[in-house]
Amino acid sequence: MNIPNRRDFLKLSAAGAVATVAGASVAAETKKKRIPIAVQLYSVRQVQDPVEVLEQVGKIGYEGVEFAGYFGKPANELAKLLDANGLKCCGTHTGWGSIQGDELKKTAEFNLTMGNRNLVVPGGIPTGQTAQSWIDCGKKFAEIVEKAKELGVRVGYHNHSHEFHKVEDKIPWELLFDNAGPEVIMQVDTGNCLGGGGDPIAYIRKYSGQTKTIHLKEHGKERGVIGEGTVKWTELFDACETVGGTEWYIVEQESYPDGKTPFDAIRMCFENLKKMGK
Repeated sequence: MNIPNRRDFLKLSAAGAVATVAGASVAAETKKKRIPIAVQLYSVRQVQDPVEVLEQVGKIGYEGVEFAGYFGKPANELAKLLDANGLKCCGTHTGWGSIQGDELKKTAEFNLTMGNRNLVVPGGIPTGQTAQSWIDCGKKFAEIVEKAKELGVRVGYHNHSHEFHKVEDKIPWELLFDNAGPEVIMQVDTGNCLGGGGDPIAYIRKYSGQTKTIHLKEHGKERGVIGEGTVKWTELFDACETVGGTEWYIVEQESYPDGKTPFDAIRMCFENLKKMGK
């Protein structure tokens, strides 16, 4: 065995130290992955003028929006308004019927025109009060996602609270995603999940890589904005930025502090996220 002399040993030690520092730096960069912030436009649903809405959202500092309806406008017009305000479309809340059969192609074309690939179903899926109904729906999502891939889009599902209430001693959310497969977007809504008794952080880690987009919503304080309730934001962000595969943080503010407008509320959320380093 060749035993290194002192000079060689020092060189090897120095090289090892550099590699260790470099490795730590890469790990730190991975953990500090920057995720842009968007807003779900349902948050400001009281205003139905897309010009005003997108202008106000852009001025606050958001980088993207998720649509919940299209203001009755064609995709190319919305795309121009997004560009004019420095915004990207990071997703749309898309009805279950809009991703079935021939409708999927139409929906994909509309969204791709706006630069969006993420079609997220916000509810209304064909499930009932049996565990099997949730299993069957998960399998249906698995079929749809294969067709969606051919069209250049992705599909996903957004939770409310009932998905965490047991059916036949099973958690519907788990039945759905255990059968939908790893390519279906799991859009966790933090407030809704906690409201149903679920743990959003645990699910982000359990279904790693599937939380491509996530709804940031506070819990535990009536009319509270992000940062004022019980959500464990530091742990949540850590999960998203390390194992979640998260590409967008999406603020959804359904109620507003007394005396505040919807735009005030989403501004407060944005400012609080910036204070958290996001």
